[in-house]
Amino acid sequence: MGSERVEMRKRQMQVHQEAAASVLQARHRMGNTPTTNASNACCFCWCCCCSCSCLTVRSEDETIQRSTFEHRTEGITNCEESPKPTLEDARSWTMSFEKVMKSAAGRGCFRQFLRTEFSEENMMFWLACEELKKETNKTVVEEKVRQIYEDFISILSPKEVSLDSRVRDVINRNMLEPTSHTFDDAQQQIYTLMQRDSYPRFINSTAYTDLLKSLEDPAI
Repeated sequence: MGSERVEMRKRQMQVHQEAAASVLQARHRMGNTPTTNASNACCFCWCCCCSCSCLTVRSEDETIQRSTFEHRTEGITNCEESPKPTLEDARSWTMSFEKVMKSAAGRGCFRQFLRTEFSEENMMFWLACEELKKETNKTVVEEKVRQIYEDFISILSPKEVSLDSRVRDVINRNMLEPTSHTFDDAQQQIYTLMQRDSYPRFINSTAYTDLLKSLEDPAI
């Protein structure tokens, strides 16, 4: 198992370096970066696993984009901070997982439940992908794709989500030409994982039962 992870990491790093070189060359042709050799791909390593000092050199725009994106992907942190659900809304969550995910309050409460199971990163990743799909600016898309990879796909990340090898291969190919749909397959797989694994436990949890009770009798 250890050797498989090492080989996966090597394969990822190779793909990332090729992708970084392509992006660097494209930006150079557009005049967006100083003249430099594309072989210095580590400076733009998608997984940021190298210790190159130039990783600390970023434009002000990129820094702003990253800080803004981090704030947006954090999203709603718990049920109390999300819009309060109505009793009808909360009861509808038992009908389907889709009902939960289409409700802002539902996503907030479900995310809080995932935190208790140490799998909050699944919701964070799904929300990040939703934000990515709304973006149309190519430069911003590339930055967001890189950050999502660092935060949720890289095997070095503490928030790595669980994806099979097929989906990881798709992502690695997509990273060569990042778009707002780079993680579509991965997002669907994580959605299905939450639906089949965490959602049933959420509906049967004391947290959900207590929520219903509090909505039925606000005095509680």
